Amino acid sequence: MPTVVLMHSPFLGPSSMRPLADELASDGVEVLLVDLQMTVNEAPVHQRLIGAFADALEDAGVDGQLVLVGHSGAGPLLPGFADALELDVAGLVFLDSDLPTPGKAWRETVDPALVRQIKASVRDGRLPRWDRWFDSDPLKLVPAELREEMRDEAPEVPWEFLKEQRPVVEWSGPCGYVLLSSFYEDAANKAEELGWPVERVESHHLAAATSPSTVAAALKAVVSRL
Repeated sequence: MPTVVLMHSPFLGPSSMRPLADELASDGVEVLLVDLQMTVNEAPVHQRLIGAFADALEDAGVDGQLVLVGHSGAGPLLPGFADALELDVAGLVFLDSDLPTPGKAWRETVDPALVRQIKASVRDGRLPRWDRWFDSDPLKLVPAELREEMRDEAPEVPWEFLKEQRPVVEWSGPCGYVLLSSFYEDAANKAEELGWPVERVESHHLAAATSPSTVAAALKAVVSRL
């Protein structure tokens, strides 16, 4: 099996994916969890994210085939991540995320009402932490100790990030999709229409942190079919 490279959402930190990484490792899967926290503090965020990702893999000394897995906001950036590497990327897996929209900004791809809601919460050019975007705390589903670590890691991302155009990079290699929450059902359906392997986990957006064995099984099933 290829080495699985996990990328956390830009709006969270690596602790959101650590239980999944640990579960994969315990199953004998070679796995690398990339920490991209510091790259989202200043614009241009996309450029900084991709550069830091390439540096992290070079520093880790990984070789052989890789499968890149992006959760949530990292998903649409997977082609850009792959393009930045001089390594053998065997496939991309989108984990409860939107699909790539090259050349479009986030705010062009979502409900305008959501854009207005989030823009209204911007202070000094920065978004509130992700867990404060909602009426109900999404982190309440996570065990207390991990919840506080995730909360501490969540950055205040520049509003400019949501206005930046996503990298214009085409990817023609294998792709797969793992659905965790109903919010991304349309993306999973589109993935199926494209002929990608798709696994559905009836859970929630942070299931990689709360149900790592179930998510790991779904992820391995998708990777095996790439």
